[in-house]
Amino acid sequence: MNKHLFIIAKISPKAEFFMQAKQAILSIVANTLEEEGCLQFSVHEDRENLFLYEEWRSQEDLDKHYAMPYIAPIFEAYKEWLKEPVEINKLERLA
Repeated sequence: MNKHLFIIAKISPKAEFFMQAKQAILSIVANTLEEEGCLQFSVHEDRENLFLYEEWRSQEDLDKHYAMPYIAPIFEAYKEWLKEPVEINKLERLA
């Protein structure tokens, strides 16, 4: 069994910023999928929240992702856009 890092992130934008947050996240998908160590990066939504499902080869690869120049502006915008902090769940594959 591999030791890849699996993440489900719940992003809860304020209603007035939902579309901006969604577009910002969608705009980084292609670049993120090209990053070394990114095995999966998909965006999902329900009526009020956005969810990221990610698989990374290692924590080091995820840390490099967070340092990419296209990530900082989104994290900065989150300060205004979100109604609560991003909920990040790191998972371990069991089967």
